[in-house]
Amino acid sequence: MPIDFRNTNTVWASVLAETLQRLGLTTAVICPGSRSAPLTIAFAQNKKIETIPILDERSASFFALGTAQKSSLPTALICTSGTAAANFYPAIIEARESRIPLLIFTADRPPELRDCHAGQAIDQVKIYGNYPNWQAELAIPSASIGMLDYLRQTIVYAWERSQFPTPGPVHLNIPFRDPLVPVPDIAVEVLETQFNPEDFFAGLEPIFAGESSTPPSPPLLRGGEESTMQQWQKCDRGIIIAGVAQPQFAEKYCSAIAQISQLLNWPVLAEGLSPVRNYAQLNPHLISTYDLILRNRELADKLTPEIAIQIGDLPTSKELRNWLGKTQPKRYIIDPSHHNFDPLHGKTIHLRTSVENLATILTLVPPLNKGGLGGVLTTATTNISPQIPPLNKGESTQVPPLSKGGLGGVLTSPSNKYLQLWHNTEIQVRQTIDQKISAINNIIEPKVSWLLSQILPPATPIFIANSMPVRDVEFFWKQNNLEIKPFFNRGANGIDGTLSTALGVAHRNQSSIMLTGDLTLLHDTNGFLIKNKFVGHLTIILINNNGGGIFEMLPVAKFDPPFEDFFATPQDINFAQLCATYGVEHEVIEDWEQFKQKLISLPNSGIRVLELQTDRRSDAKWRQDNLSKFAKDL
Repeated sequence: MPIDFRNTNTVWASVLAETLQRLGLTTAVICPGSRSAPLTIAFAQNKKIETIPILDERSASFFALGTAQKSSLPTALICTSGTAAANFYPAIIEARESRIPLLIFTADRPPELRDCHAGQAIDQVKIYGNYPNWQAELAIPSASIGMLDYLRQTIVYAWERSQFPTPGPVHLNIPFRDPLVPVPDIAVEVLETQFNPEDFFAGLEPIFAGESSTPPSPPLLRGGEESTMQQWQKCDRGIIIAGVAQPQFAEKYCSAIAQISQLLNWPVLAEGLSPVRNYAQLNPHLISTYDLILRNRELADKLTPEIAIQIGDLPTSKELRNWLGKTQPKRYIIDPSHHNFDPLHGKTIHLRTSVENLATILTLVPPLNKGGLGGVLTTATTNISPQIPPLNKGESTQVPPLSKGGLGGVLTSPSNKYLQLWHNTEIQVRQTIDQKISAINNIIEPKVSWLLSQILPPATPIFIANSMPVRDVEFFWKQNNLEIKPFFNRGANGIDGTLSTALGVAHRNQSSIMLTGDLTLLHDTNGFLIKNKFVGHLTIILINNNGGGIFEMLPVAKFDPPFEDFFATPQDINFAQLCATYGVEHEVIEDWEQFKQKLISLPNSGIRVLELQTDRRSDAKWRQDNLSKFAKDL
């Protein structure tokens, strides 16, 4: 019997856990504490939920964030009363901004023990402000069928709100009176004779956001197909922007973008943190060097678009954002959530639908006869299927294979000079980058991302830390056919919890990679405490430049003092000794051949750190000297 009738708290907590398990919960992350004991015992006793104890609440919350990122299912997060709950806050902010489902259960003292110095009691009601999708305080546990009905349906609603209409965190504050341990209460045992589990849980089935949850086409597309679609079809100067994204079904996502690109004959400017760069064979119009291209002002002017279709968040690139802000194309933002994705405040129309849904709609719109003369306006191919291409490995995608230069069989119309200019520029800039970086023999930060995009095992999950790593990925990550899976915390763009999130992504996953700087890793070294409960493998590629390399790229670097002490903040840590403390494998990488050998195949278990020691000032100077030159002579 999954319901524990020893006392009121055990009934309450076990009904909560069982309800979640039946809805589809697979993982609960639990922090130690007394007030949360009923929840801890209930989840630990539910054999269908993996329960993971983690000491540090901040680390635990980011680990839960990582597991939810990987699965797109809510992860439960449990803590005791007091400041324990406050340590969840940064991860809850990230979950909100990154649209990741989390269920937060904070145990609390009952009302009579609040505001009276009872100890370990703070105001936990709505402690996370406006960041949760929904939040509530549950009633004091009560051993009656009616109150258990209330509990069950409240949990069902919490599960739904963590995923619909937009994924994010949900917080339930749960007060418990003593006894907190499962001592028997005869009065409660009587309730067991009244309880029919088959009837009580009847109708509970897994509820999760999937393909069926894709909203219907928005009115603009449904009712105004001709006006909207004709604008797109008539436009020879359109672009598609594939921003930061970590979709659950990456191949289908990339195929949908490729299909739209081919139907409209528009280039796809793909962010380094998008899976699109790692499915290059699907997209013959892929542009990966747009940040570097747009540093050439003359070229940037020639490439001014009339229409831009933005998929989700904008890319990291400041050059791209400034260019869009200056040129002000008519911009359509494609994302099913209710968020505002336009920090540029441009001429934008939000289409609240998924890119997969949009691709399906577009294939059903007949090609436009230009000028009514019967000349069909050019599309990328003449054999596009009316359905999204098959997505299973080994099946045809109806897209030409990748050819030299990262561009597939060129499907552009000779008349589309705009698309051809993007193509030609991409090929030349990519070749210049490759020649420049391949010739570098010393250990330098920009080469790390460039090399990783070529040598990792297929489908490797990689968690990319904020600050310089995400920018080097944006600049240098090559398009490839490796189907690498990028993960990141780009909602709030902070460095907190990075190691713990990466471990959450890697837990029970394919052997994974984390790319990080030294300060980001040091900010979350408590994440190493997860090691004994971690199942899988994580290789941490540590770029140790003894400080914050991102600040070397900013104007404040010219003002020293106080730059070095207060911005770069070098910590002078011996990472070999640090890793030894946690029993983590550590190795210093001396050359690129050693680096390749360590990554072309990955271990199956454990955590290891591969440290690359670099010079942050000289690397910053290399970027400053070279980024603006790659497209200079085109």
